[in-house]
Amino acid sequence: MTSGFNEIKLEENGIKIVTLIFREKLTKEDYELFVPQLEGLMDQEETIRILVEFQDFQGWTLGALWEDTKFGARHFHDIDRLAVVGDRQWEKFLTGFIKPFTTATVRYFDSLEKEAAKEWLKGEQRSDAA
Repeated sequence: MTSGFNEIKLEENGIKIVTLIFREKLTKEDYELFVPQLEGLMDQEETIRILVEFQDFQGWTLGALWEDTKFGARHFHDIDRLAVVGDRQWEKFLTGFIKPFTTATVRYFDSLEKEAAKEWLKGEQRSDAA
């Protein structure tokens, strides 16, 4: 099985934005790859902004869901903004579902709006409507 985690990128144009690209199905092993990298970046910053891009995303294994739950509990206050880019209705629903589990401002963007998602992440005001 190929990895569901594809890459992690960091953009530093005044504001640090971490991009996570997820393909196919995320596994516990995927979380073991990217979480330490992400937590290393979080150790360097007060809060971070994250762009999650779903590409042909099929969901999570049970082990990955558990890892995601643990990550969310540990980093409830560490993410300032979270933009989710996808092309499926359930991905949009998921974005609304996670809002109560983070203090981040969370917003969904259609896959054709990827550049708009990046621009929103670069914005200055935390109180943007989501």
